[in-house]
Amino acid sequence: MKNNLLNETFSYNGEVTTPTSIQLISYSSKGINTKTLDNWDEEHVFSSNETYWIRVDGLSEVSVIEKIAKHVELDFLLTQDILNVNHPSKIEEYETFVLAVLKYFELDQDNNYIPLQISIVLGSNYIITFCERTPPFLDEVMAAINDDVLHLRKRGSDYLMSVIIHSIIGNYTAALMELNDSLEDLEDQLLTVNTPRNMGVTIQSKRRDYIKFKKAILPLKDQYARLLRTNNRIISPKNKAFFNDVNDHLQFVLQNIEMGRELLTTLVDLYMSNNDLKMNDIMKRLTIVSTIFIPLTFLVGVWGMNFIEMPELKWEFGYLMAWAIMFIVGLIIFFYFKIKKWY
Repeated sequence: MKNNLLNETFSYNGEVTTPTSIQLISYSSKGINTKTLDNWDEEHVFSSNETYWIRVDGLSEVSVIEKIAKHVELDFLLTQDILNVNHPSKIEEYETFVLAVLKYFELDQDNNYIPLQISIVLGSNYIITFCERTPPFLDEVMAAINDDVLHLRKRGSDYLMSVIIHSIIGNYTAALMELNDSLEDLEDQLLTVNTPRNMGVTIQSKRRDYIKFKKAILPLKDQYARLLRTNNRIISPKNKAFFNDVNDHLQFVLQNIEMGRELLTTLVDLYMSNNDLKMNDIMKRLTIVSTIFIPLTFLVGVWGMNFIEMPELKWEFGYLMAWAIMFIVGLIIFFYFKIKKWY
């Protein structure tokens, strides 16, 4: 990870090339107004009678991110945290705003989960979201504002933040439940007779997905709890109940992470046990074959000593007798193993 303290310029270190788009949404109990901005050149004044949502999708145009960050007085390091997609998840409180750096997950073409960063800045009457790519759940939040679901327009920017975080945790829940379901399917396959040959690769792929979830979600366990314990002027007491509800869903997600860990441990143990059983079965078969051929090898060795006074060598049917004896000995050993259920 690059040292931010050794770099004077801002830089986005992600791989998503989504062009930066800005939407300025202002709403109140009277209505909603939405504007799409090409840039952040003008000084937007936030009226105390309205709530503002600055929605920034795409972080590739760093200069735009810098202008918006300066407008709400984010310092250099906080702006770098927004642009640094490798930054751990965190929620921090400041005197005039709250900053949350979170992850959400999307499936790529190979059905692997990729973490994408979303940063949220919460002020007294505004909220700013910085996303690497346009998340579908933000469109759902926008639709809820348009429809004024649960009188959302009257509840302030802190309520909007709780709704957005709730949507992010919903993204975690859906992805983790799907991952756990796939792990249970793998467990069923491992318990069947015919296990796919590439099962080890599949388990390793699921394990990598699980590690991504763990790195993104586990830091929130303490960070979000600290946000609920402290009293600040940004989150109003009347909206604390909604943040507590979000915390309940976060606890459910953490339980799913623990369940995924146990499932992965079980899968690895089952996979190793299956490999041991297969190896034991192969060794058993080889041992049986070797055991059958040991007396046959002994007989061939005796008759191959070429002593002059060996009656079988001069007998007309000696060759056929040797084959018959070896065949009978082999059958006797084979059926003995069958009776003992060793094979």
